[in-house]
Amino acid sequence: MGFLLVFFPEETTTTSTATEKPNSVSSSSSSSSSPSPIRSIRRSNSSNPIISKAKSTISICALFVFLTLLLFTLSTFEPTATATTISYRRFLSRKIPIFNTTNQSPSFALHGMGTLFRRGTRAMNDLVVAHIEEDVKEDHFMLFLRTLHRSGLTARADIVLVFHDSSRFGDIIREENDSFLKLVRNYMQLKGAASRNSSFDLNQFVKNGKKEMGEPLWGKRIRSNYSEAGEEEDEFSGLSYGSVVAFESGELDPENSLSGFLDHVPMGLRRWACYRMLLGRVRHNFKHVILVDVKSSVILSDPLVRVTNRSPESVYITTKQESKHGNSDKTQSHYPVNPAILMGGTRGIRRLSNAMLTEIVRAAMQHKKKNSVSESGILSQLISKDYILKDVNLIKPTESIPEASSLTGLTPRALSDYPIIQSDNIKSIIRKLICSCEVDSSVYRDC
Repeated sequence: MGFLLVFFPEETTTTSTATEKPNSVSSSSSSSSSPSPIRSIRRSNSSNPIISKAKSTISICALFVFLTLLLFTLSTFEPTATATTISYRRFLSRKIPIFNTTNQSPSFALHGMGTLFRRGTRAMNDLVVAHIEEDVKEDHFMLFLRTLHRSGLTARADIVLVFHDSSRFGDIIREENDSFLKLVRNYMQLKGAASRNSSFDLNQFVKNGKKEMGEPLWGKRIRSNYSEAGEEEDEFSGLSYGSVVAFESGELDPENSLSGFLDHVPMGLRRWACYRMLLGRVRHNFKHVILVDVKSSVILSDPLVRVTNRSPESVYITTKQESKHGNSDKTQSHYPVNPAILMGGTRGIRRLSNAMLTEIVRAAMQHKKKNSVSESGILSQLISKDYILKDVNLIKPTESIPEASSLTGLTPRALSDYPIIQSDNIKSIIRKLICSCEVDSSVYRDC
């Protein structure tokens, strides 16, 4: 790198006047005889400051041009971290599990938004969208993720978590991802010897030999062929599990669409505004979608078998169990709908979520008290309006989601008989059933 040295010429006026002072006496005597040379010397001396200032200005401008070119050249250099990025992509392509991901910087999930916590082994046909309300506790969220990983649903579906603020749940997501991979490794070493005494079935995550479905939607794309990436075959290459990503509500609904109609917009209502952007961007990537409330439900096995052979416009709804004092929502509608779990084709779920957002705005404008809007009541009214959902094929079963008391006295293997359970007072029951197996208890720290 070279250096540009700029030299500024000294002012000649001071030196010229200094030399002229001793000669002023001698020159005064001959002033009358030679006036013209003296005048020319004065003219030349008066022009010297102008020339020196011009040279200084040109030198400063040249310095600025040089510095600009220098900064531009430095900015075009590739960073030295490219080597680590390439090795990280190779690491992902080999699908080796990460058992210590706490200190790793997260990457974006989709289009510069969200956080990618785990990249799956392939592209999935189904999507689980779970929203977490503000008052959900950490231990309950941990239980939801644990049962979801063990249910077998993640063998065919990606998981999207929608929070108000995901900062306090990030460590829990990483821990449960690591615990799931450790559980898979233990059962692969045992080769199914302990599966009879556990609710976890490794066979659900084994690939059935069909052709690869391509690269997962989430995270950075790998330029090489995803199905053939990584010549070395590791111990997890024969498994199939989906990605785990998370979005904050401010990313999917940056303008907080319902804030102009409600004084306080809870996550249970704002999620419908988030679905518009989320489902709109992934509408061509997934066939079936499940909308689930983390606070009210726990998934124990795959519930999508009920809608797999249905049309893309189908939506499977569940009912709320009657309380001893009656159901207030039943007076508003002939069908008390449970908003905690909705599933169906991607097209039908999108149409229902858009209609639900419009219905929330309409209900908020009709009520004088802006905070008196009930999600269950609005959804029940919407389901009863066939003319609004004429393009949605609603599947209305007669059974409701069972409560936690249904699991009393069951063996861990019998959990698969209940795809979804209402999560009231269920933590101790589920934890006891999971920790009763020695292989499972060695993986989870709270057993």
